[in-house]
Amino acid sequence: MENDSRLSAGPAFLKMHGLGNDFVVIDARGRDNPMTPALARAIGNRHFGIGFDQLALIREADGATAAVDYWNADGSLSGACGNATRCVARLLMEETGETEITIRTGRGDLTCRNAGEGLIRVNMGPPQLDWQDIPLARDIDTLSLPIDGNPVATGMGNPHCTFFVEDAEAADLDTLGPATEHHPLFPERTNVQVAQVLDRANIRVRVWERGVGHTLASGSSSCAVTVAAVRRGLSDNRVTVHLDGGNLLIEWLDDGVWMTGPTMLVASGTLSAEFLETAK
Repeated sequence: MENDSRLSAGPAFLKMHGLGNDFVVIDARGRDNPMTPALARAIGNRHFGIGFDQLALIREADGATAAVDYWNADGSLSGACGNATRCVARLLMEETGETEITIRTGRGDLTCRNAGEGLIRVNMGPPQLDWQDIPLARDIDTLSLPIDGNPVATGMGNPHCTFFVEDAEAADLDTLGPATEHHPLFPERTNVQVAQVLDRANIRVRVWERGVGHTLASGSSSCAVTVAAVRRGLSDNRVTVHLDGGNLLIEWLDDGVWMTGPTMLVASGTLSAEFLETAK
């Protein structure tokens, strides 16, 4: 079996997670980009593939430590993924020995820092608050959408729709999530959060990610919820977001929205030639 070429012909990968928000990471630097929508869907299948919330593909980038493309489990691309960025940042810091790096994304160049004690800190950039930047389908007040529940729209390199609720545990996210994801107001679909403000420094959040479904955590969603809460006057600009998989510290500062949290390296492996054939 050790000499079976079917087991070692494909690209290597890592499996990582940030608070249960799980990722496959593939380093394509110095080689052809192997990723296609069909391959992303195949790898993302939790029964026939590896399974992930997002796949992070690392590429070379002039003027940055590296670039990262984010693929959803349905084979679509996303401009940003906060927890995946933190996971990749950890890998690149370990590789370079640097404590601050820059990762190029569809969101722009993101500054990442080692915060110590196993924590990685990322500046996700300023939030997008205008309707055309999120984007929405028409000119409308992003702080009060004409959708049942009066949600808030926020852009963090990807669109978000936040519902503030009395009890996040009682909210029917598995019904609200897909219905809102495909709402006509969001031409590129949207991530959805139900958020319960516990006090001005703590918010309980549950997340539905576009192209993925119900996830245990989401970094960009946590940033969007914090921005929405500050805009509504419900919280301070430094908030601990309590997700199903654990906690993230979010700070909306003058230079952007900073996110701090842990990462975990779970396993490494190699995609087989046999699997790649089925993924075409």
